[in-house]
Amino acid sequence: MTRTEEQDHPDPEGCSDQDRAFSALLEDSAEDLYENAPCGYLSTLLDGQIAKVNTTLLNWLGYRRADLVGTRKFSDLLTVGGRLYHETHFAPLLRMRGEVSGIALELKAADGRRIPVLVTSTVKTGGDGGPLLIRTTVFDARDRRAYEEELLRARREAERERERLQQLASTLQQTLLPPTLANVPGLDVAAHYHIASADEVGGDFYDLFPLAAGTWGLFLGDVCGKGVAAAAVTSLARYTLRAAAVYDPDPAAVLGNLNRVLNHEYNGHDPRFCTVVFGLLTPDEDQGGFHITLASGGHPPALLMRADGTADHVPTPGGQLIGVLPDAHIATTTFRLDPGDTLLLHTDGLTEAHTTTADKDRYGDKALLALGNELAPTTAEHTIAAIRDLLATLGTGVDDDTAVLAVSVPSRPDREEPQ
Repeated sequence: MTRTEEQDHPDPEGCSDQDRAFSALLEDSAEDLYENAPCGYLSTLLDGQIAKVNTTLLNWLGYRRADLVGTRKFSDLLTVGGRLYHETHFAPLLRMRGEVSGIALELKAADGRRIPVLVTSTVKTGGDGGPLLIRTTVFDARDRRAYEEELLRARREAERERERLQQLASTLQQTLLPPTLANVPGLDVAAHYHIASADEVGGDFYDLFPLAAGTWGLFLGDVCGKGVAAAAVTSLARYTLRAAAVYDPDPAAVLGNLNRVLNHEYNGHDPRFCTVVFGLLTPDEDQGGFHITLASGGHPPALLMRADGTADHVPTPGGQLIGVLPDAHIATTTFRLDPGDTLLLHTDGLTEAHTTTADKDRYGDKALLALGNELAPTTAEHTIAAIRDLLATLGTGVDDDTAVLAVSVPSRPDREEPQ
């Protein structure tokens, strides 16, 4: 016979080794498949008494067949908590629905071990629809339980690490802010720092401190970015401002010094910059109140609320960001803070807060000016309280840290304080 004839007439008495192996698998008896299945099987009477159990489940539990069949109930194999759940939930639900699937329980082995399992039970009915017995499939969930416990441990560890990082961030944030603001005779002062995220250190900062010859300096700024890098710039900026003001209190000179320091330290591959407003406060001994000179390096304008009930932005146009250019332009302005007047400094976290879910809807300078007109005449404390209420109202819309610093000259006795 030629090769072609062999292919056209295969050997009727034989087949390939692969075919014979596959046929051998199909010849497994139903009993063998039941007894040695990869899951546990048992059948119980309606009262729960075990009528049949496979070898797989017996091996898991360490029992002999005679120990269970006809002598024990399925609930006897459960832990105390499992038995309670079986009686109050599992069994009633099974009777009502005829099937319960994927219930997590624990079986108690002969040696006392607890074996986590997933249990599915169905009620077999007769020709008349009446219940005959209960068939239960038991899946070993030990690997799954170990995996879940590992996930839980990892989650708890991550939560502890996050709490630790939040505590570190909070501690670092506190070191970047003054513990107390200077007590200036004839001036009321209030401040607030709103943290947008407990997970990151913000770059906002402020301070009020005494200078020589009865003058005081105040500043408020915002460093680009967040985290440890921003915190380092914040610390450098804060202490540079204080040191520069002692050397030369002229606000433009103070910001010029800070600009040169930041530009020198951070002009490489990772440039850092900030916006800052610095003010020099000089009391007017003759007329009361204060003379204020403000210098701004790219910072949002301050808000001045007058004793006559009006409010307006303090113009400082043209001031450039601090730290970007070797010689930044510093914008300055001079004005009086009379009795009943309040000055509010703020970072852009306030005006750039979202008022709706749409990114384009921001609080903005106009809304802040409108608030100032509503508050005026006011006090530093009352102004900060109103800002805190506003930030609380905006909620998650405030996605950037916000620092606010307010100073006010108390009204004369003949003026009524705001309620």
